[in-house]
Amino acid sequence: MATTTPLTPPDQHREPPPRLGGALWWALCATAALGLAVFSALGPHRVWGAAAALGYLAAALLTARGRSPRIAGAVALAGAVPLPLLWLLAVDLAQLEVRVVARSAGLLLAEGTPYLQHPVVPEDFNPYLPGMAVFGLPEALAGPGPFTGPRLWMGAAFLGALAFALPAGDRSAPLRWIAACPLVALPLAVGGVDLPVAGLMCLGLALAGRGRAGAAGLALGAAAALKWTAWPAIPVAVALLAAASRSTSAGRPADGGEGRGDSRRPADRMEGLGGSRRPADRAAARCGLVALLTAAALVLPAALRDPGAFWAHVVDFPLGLTDAVSSAASPLPGHLLATHVPGGRTLALLLLGVSALLVALSLLLRPPATASDAAARLALGLLLAIAFMPASRFGYLVHPLVLAVWAAARQTPGHPLLVRVGKQVSR
Repeated sequence: MATTTPLTPPDQHREPPPRLGGALWWALCATAALGLAVFSALGPHRVWGAAAALGYLAAALLTARGRSPRIAGAVALAGAVPLPLLWLLAVDLAQLEVRVVARSAGLLLAEGTPYLQHPVVPEDFNPYLPGMAVFGLPEALAGPGPFTGPRLWMGAAFLGALAFALPAGDRSAPLRWIAACPLVALPLAVGGVDLPVAGLMCLGLALAGRGRAGAAGLALGAAAALKWTAWPAIPVAVALLAAASRSTSAGRPADGGEGRGDSRRPADRMEGLGGSRRPADRAAARCGLVALLTAAALVLPAALRDPGAFWAHVVDFPLGLTDAVSSAASPLPGHLLATHVPGGRTLALLLLGVSALLVALSLLLRPPATASDAAARLALGLLLAIAFMPASRFGYLVHPLVLAVWAAARQTPGHPLLVRVGKQVSR
């Protein structure tokens, strides 16, 4: 008889990470959502908390009664994203970031810059890079409506980029789980500027892992034009491509996770390298150059239109150097140091710089070998940055969370790859 045996690409040698989705997990999600509904001072967050708590609680009960994880996950997702989103759209409620993006798009069309010239109160500031205004253009051009709001376009950009970043044939399950996670479901419903940044970073790393240096540069450059938090992804992708191209030249697969079931030689799979004999750093340089040029093309026109306003909005305000105090004040180490320790702001910035230096050294001394490794390294770097920034908030943790879950999803295929190793024999 014919026999089959699973292939074990390099990314699958380790034990797959445990998948959350049991009754305890959904109960914890329900508790977190209910706590937000009770204690949050923000109306959109209270609405989300009440609706999401019902969805998560129903998912926990379904799981406890033995229903399939797919059904429980669908119920949790329905309660955590579409239900509160539709309600918030009906009553025209959104968190502040949505209004800031919509206003910045109107300013960009009218004045060539998305930044107010003389901001006074925190609501006047736009701490995002000019590319973020793109998500407000539908509303600025067509007026307010159910399909023109920035939160819908930010959510669509996140889900689309993440779907293309996941391995083909294994996208729906991890995408549903990520969307149902409270830290992602909340900004999907109330509006979150960090989601498209995280999605594009995953897409850029995925393309770099496949050897598509130019496409990776475009994705990462677009992310870098949205928010400063995307900029660390560029050197990580460059290090990944440099290491991958060197290993390809040595005759080893560049990224086992992306090469599943591909019978071509590793050099042929590295589409963006044009062959294994090119200099090892050429693909990495192309990716970095394309990323920088893309970001510059999207950022510089608006920045040069009013350099003073640009600096005040995207540098001084996030660092707490303006009279107006940023609302990003979650009790993370950097904020606690800046608030309660004499000279703490300088110390927090010093710790931030040391963390960045250590991550940079790790890229030079031990570059990531696969896209999953690159995502884990980037997640660690962003986690340290979020911890030590003087003005930070818990919502920023969506970046390392999405990167970590995406890396885990790449290492846990939904279906084993099978290859025929025997032939049918007759007696």
